[in-house]
Amino acid sequence: MSEFQGMEELLQDFLLEANDLLSSVDNKLVDLERNPGDRGLLNDIFRGFHTIKGGAGFLSATELVTLCHLTENLFDRLRNGELVVTHEIMDVIMEATSGVRQMFRALADNQQPDAAPANLLATLRRAIAGELNQTAAASAPAAVASPVAVQSAAAAVDGGPDWGNLLAAVTDVPGAADEVTMPETAALAHELAKSPEQIIEQASGRRLTDKPGNQGAILGRREGERARDNTIRVDTARLDQVLNLSGEIGLTKNRLNSLRSDILAGRSDADIMSSLDQAVSQLDLLVSDLQSAVMKTRMQPIGRLFQKYPRIARDLARNLGKDVELVLVGEETEIDKTMIEDLSDPIIHLIRNAVDHGIESPAERAANGKPAHSTVRLEARQEGDHIVLLVADDGRGMDPERLRTKALEKGLITSEEANSMDDRQSYNLIFQPGFSTNDVASDISGRGVGMDVVKTNIHKLNGTIDIRTTQGGGTTFVISLPLTLAILPVLLIELGEQPFAVPLSMVREILPININQVQEVGGAAVMVVRGEVLPLLSLSGLLSWQQERVPEYGVLMQTVETAFILAVDGFAGREDAVIKSLEDFRPKGVAGVTTLSNGQIVLILDMKELLGGSATSGSMIRADFVGPQAAVA
Repeated sequence: MSEFQGMEELLQDFLLEANDLLSSVDNKLVDLERNPGDRGLLNDIFRGFHTIKGGAGFLSATELVTLCHLTENLFDRLRNGELVVTHEIMDVIMEATSGVRQMFRALADNQQPDAAPANLLATLRRAIAGELNQTAAASAPAAVASPVAVQSAAAAVDGGPDWGNLLAAVTDVPGAADEVTMPETAALAHELAKSPEQIIEQASGRRLTDKPGNQGAILGRREGERARDNTIRVDTARLDQVLNLSGEIGLTKNRLNSLRSDILAGRSDADIMSSLDQAVSQLDLLVSDLQSAVMKTRMQPIGRLFQKYPRIARDLARNLGKDVELVLVGEETEIDKTMIEDLSDPIIHLIRNAVDHGIESPAERAANGKPAHSTVRLEARQEGDHIVLLVADDGRGMDPERLRTKALEKGLITSEEANSMDDRQSYNLIFQPGFSTNDVASDISGRGVGMDVVKTNIHKLNGTIDIRTTQGGGTTFVISLPLTLAILPVLLIELGEQPFAVPLSMVREILPININQVQEVGGAAVMVVRGEVLPLLSLSGLLSWQQERVPEYGVLMQTVETAFILAVDGFAGREDAVIKSLEDFRPKGVAGVTTLSNGQIVLILDMKELLGGSATSGSMIRADFVGPQAAVA
């Protein structure tokens, strides 16, 4: 039975508000660590914990109240100037916010949360008493342990450590074990030895697995985890607009019913026909406005997604011994609510990739004349009918030659392919399953799984991901997404008399196919378009339909990996398709269906699935369609 019988609605309201408040607190904590003297931030964070504590008390969540109260007391001493903000105190506070988030998850399952870990509560009490700063002053001067020390500490914890050797490994200070008790040492070693997956889980409330044999679950939720949040916050002004438009449509409907009665009664003069035409035109305009207004109710500021990333970047950087700041730009940009949930984990992977691979170590940055402080920028902006997301770092950049060499070593490409690749194709090698530049897998990366799944999940959202990089100057990942998944602009193409739809975002241009311009290279048909040699694929070949005549038209299409020309028989125009998914039965290469204005049902093709990862997979124009003198040796 639920612990909150009769209070479900109140509990959900509390969790919705408290999660947003805690995400805001996390971001302010990251800012506070960089600006420890900012009293405004101290006061804001204090009020955040106080608000959460009040709501928890109303729900009788005693253990949550206890944790929030201790953290609130610590901030009270900080804002009154009785204590100063140090890295050690910030680590304890971050651990406390992670504990609060874990308790939120228990509340979301309608259960009272368990008590916070005893060592966390003890450390909070020591911090409030001012003892934590004294211990920190007596220990190592470095705020961050080296990755080697972290690994040593982790191994020691697993193996039942000698406490003196363990602390010496963590702090690099001989004899430091004499100054800290055994439980404090264990807590310190455990905290420093956390894996990035644990850091991300604590900071975001989600688990990110990257273990061998579990590649399919990389971006998945934990087994048994509750379904995604289906609620949405809508500005009342937008709801008012929907209500007003529905009222106008009701009036127009009444007018059409009246005109229908007049026509059925035999009146069909010019005035009746003119009135009917005006009513239909008005209805068309109102329905378009209503559709636009309803779509806007699904749009949410992407800042709600961005809120948790500064904390994750901070914890990962501290775990790696790097000084990294995550800068957020364009938080007010709006995106479809249904896409926000699916973007969460791919962006975590990109940020983790930037902090681990992109940003150099402090020693390497110093050797290259770069400041120790590095920046990762997460930016969102709207460009036309697309949302563009950027994840950019100022790190080492990518070396295309090294990428080709690594891919060759792992057997992902052949020598011929490596020699024919340009830089852009080399950068896209990181999206290959099994590709990694790390020689040894670690808790953070090296198994060649993350970036492959990032690309897959972005493609599921009908988006694209591209790479811009400069050696020594950093790397930028550019993600382009449609504004909404509910409506998809499509180009209607024809195969014989049968129409199909392809996403308009993939279409570069439409061109005629002149059989004398089709050449044969290596047994495959190609066309040269403004100096670019492009494979020529037939839609009938992709769909395994019999090809009865030479296609007359080509659609130049672009994916992340390649460009190609799709040979079709004709076109039926452009439409904004309302996608209907095929839940029970979905043929390969079909993303969904839509209904045209004439009532005809049309299949929307999934071109990436049809291509099967290769633009040369058994779907070329037949050899007898190639011009007799066009073969190329």
